[in-house]
This record gives sequence, structure tokens and C-alpha cells, in this order.
Amino acid sequence: MSVTIKEVARASGVSPATVSFVLNRTPGQVIRPETQERVREAARALGYVPHGVARALREGTSRVVLLDVGARRGGPILEGFILGMSTELAAHDHSLLVQHGTHDHALQSAIAAVSPRAVVDISGPFRHVNPAAPEGGWVYGLASHALTQLAHLRDRGHSTVAFGAPGPHADIPHDRLPHLAQAAERLGLAAPAVVATGTDRDATARAIAELRQRHPEVTAIAAVDDETALAILSALPRLGLSAPGDLAVIGFGDSEYGALWAPALTTVHVEAERLGAHAARVAIGLDPVAEPTTGSRVVVRESA
Repeated sequence: MSVTIKEVARASGVSPATVSFVLNRTPGQVIRPETQERVREAARALGYVPHGVARALREGTSRVVLLDVGARRGGPILEGFILGMSTELAAHDHSLLVQHGTHDHALQSAIAAVSPRAVVDISGPFRHVNPAAPEGGWVYGLASHALTQLAHLRDRGHSTVAFGAPGPHADIPHDRLPHLAQAAERLGLAAPAVVATGTDRDATARAIAELRQRHPEVTAIAAVDDETALAILSALPRLGLSAPGDLAVIGFGDSEYGALWAPALTTVHVEAERLGAHAARVAIGLDPVAEPTTGSRVVVRESA
């Protein structure tokens, strides 16, 4: 039978709250050093094991889920996904640990340190949370959201589009480009080129000018994220162009800055929190959340 905080409190002559403050190293508490040592000595003598550790020893793992995001940079979709995961896990007495970076030894160290209940890996191509989703994730997942993005352009009369992506040295996986290409094919759109944004407006303007020279039939650009879309919008005036009159531009992710731009950025909002909640439930062996027919919608503004 495990030792409780109350038993440690009785043995050390302090309140259970004081025991909790000492053993959890709670900041902002003024507890005399000799009292702290008396509490720790009582805990050692009685063999007290914190509740979470004791449970981990019984279950063989901790109640921690490790999320590996790799080099994927932040943004509203990743932030929403993490919030959805952490909220759902907390509702089931679990915690979320997020591992950033591409160093495999760091990931292995984290796994060894916390013995997680599960590891969710979105460091590579993140097509959808549920691999068993119909048609390989087209109904619900990042692949389906490319359809949402490009269907908006098609419905507004655009038949030839380009894709906007960060330059080759940007720190974002370009795993959305295949999704966009597949979506364009499904929708019957021509997509002859990718516009790689530069390090400043002039470089991006040159990329757009080259696109228009080589492919004058392109009337719209679908960007892999809002940051890329805003870079393109910022460069258009350098060429005497405007959106949507000369080139329609649509982003992806619904960042907080899109609505502040002029013209305001049309973008795609993804139900990332729901995706995160779904991933959390699957990770700890619960029934997944009900999947809607689509997990995204277009936020219609001025640029497309």
C-alpha cells in the first residue's frame, strides 16, 4: 500500500499543504530550510513515491504523450493542434510533451526520460491523423484542405494557378506541395509553376515577374501558408500589380495577420484543435472524435 502525503505530514509535523509545496518545489513559498529537510527525510524514511510516479511504475509507462513536431515551424495550425491535444489529454489525466528539432538522439533521450504512453510523430509529411480515413485522407486531413483551398479559386473562374512556397532555405517542410498538385488534378486545374518567395520583397517580386513572363495564363497563386501569401502580396506593388485584379492570392492557416493586410488575405481555416483532440484520443486508446465531412473552410476576404 502506497504512502500518502498525509502520512508524510504527520511524520514531519507539518501540514499536507507544506509537504506538497516542499516535494513539488512549488515556487513562491517561504518554508524554512530545516522544515524542508525534515519533510524530505520523512518522505525518504516512509518510502513515499509521488502519485504520478507510482502509477507509472504500476502501468509501465507515464501518463505523458510525446508529440514530435520535428522541424515544422509554428503557426496557427500547429498551435491549434497542440492545444487540442493537450486539452483532450488533460481531460483524461494525461499530459503532453512537445519535442522540437531534428536530432534523433534528443527524441530518444526524451522517450527514455519520461517513458511516454505514446509517441505521435508529425515531423514528416502530415497528411492526416487517421491513416484509415477514406481515400487516403481526402475526406478529412491536410490533403483534403488543399481541395478546399483550390476549389475556392476554381469557383471564382480561375483555371490556371501557381503554388507559392518559401524559398529553398526556409525552415518549413514543403509537404503541402504534393497535396496541392493532387488537388489541382482532381479539380481539373492547370498548375504549371511554383513561385518561391525570396528573402525580401524585391527578390519575391522578381520571382513573380518571372512567373508572369513564363506563364502569363496564371491568374491565381495558392500559397502553402499565410506567411508565404503575405510575402507575395507585399511584392505585388513592386511590379505595379494588385490582388485580386492581376493575381488572386489565397493563403493557408488563417493567421492573425491576414486580416490586417491590405488587401485582406483570403485564407483557409483548419479545425486544428479537433485534429489534435482526435490524435490525443487515438494515442491513449480511446474512441476517436467524430470526423466531420471536412475539417476546413475558406475565410473569404479581399485577395482572392
